[in-house]
Amino acid sequence: MEQVYDHLQEKCRTLRLAETAKKLPEILRNAEAKNWTYHELIHEVLSYEIRCREQKNMEKMMKWADFPEHLTFEMYDLKEQNAIGEKQLHVLQELHWIDEHFTLIMMGPTGAGKTHLSVALGIHAVERGYQVSFTSMSQLMYILKTKDYISKSKTKYKRIVSSDLVIIDDVMYMTYDAEEAHLFFQFVYDLYDKAAFILTSNKGPGEWGKFLGDPTLTTAILDRLLHRSEVLTFDEEADSIRMKYRKAIFDASPVES
Repeated sequence: MEQVYDHLQEKCRTLRLAETAKKLPEILRNAEAKNWTYHELIHEVLSYEIRCREQKNMEKMMKWADFPEHLTFEMYDLKEQNAIGEKQLHVLQELHWIDEHFTLIMMGPTGAGKTHLSVALGIHAVERGYQVSFTSMSQLMYILKTKDYISKSKTKYKRIVSSDLVIIDDVMYMTYDAEEAHLFFQFVYDLYDKAAFILTSNKGPGEWGKFLGDPTLTTAILDRLLHRSEVLTFDEEADSIRMKYRKAIFDASPVES
């Protein structure tokens, strides 16, 4: 019997059914024990291969997304912020806004939960079959400036522009020169009506012109980003969530001399 399994497994590998080849002996033993019909056996074999491929594809998409951490909704406490409520979160989780190429702008101070919410939405989107790319603004600028002569940047750029959802963290965290401003405009222009965006920033869109240095260019960028958009404002009076739940090396007791 083992020799029969070996022959069948080899045929599966020839047909590029690699995962099924590994699982085949167990599937066949279950079929014999439970008296499966031919229809049930074929259904189980094909379903198993499809599930494995879907899982591998999702793992690949998670790797390509390049999230800084695996931050999920289960780890996100809505009560810690007032930018969004439970009803609004459910609307975002439906992901229709990705298909409609919306821009979500998350504004607020450092540590307010903007990045966590953006990553949780990104992971949720990958799990539902969307291609997602996460990058910081500074990393994006580096990719845009080096994609023509650094292969790693070229590969990353191709993944970003082929994504359904692009998440850019820390937008307008620093001042950009004229070349960088034009590169960012061209990037937004190329993805307009082709991808959805999530942008996190501690500056409102009205202040972005100070960092890009070109009011006309800033207006052109915002015209495209804000055409279909939702702005989530995190309370500037709120304490930093990271500081509230920070881990410390020393306890709170005073140090004895």
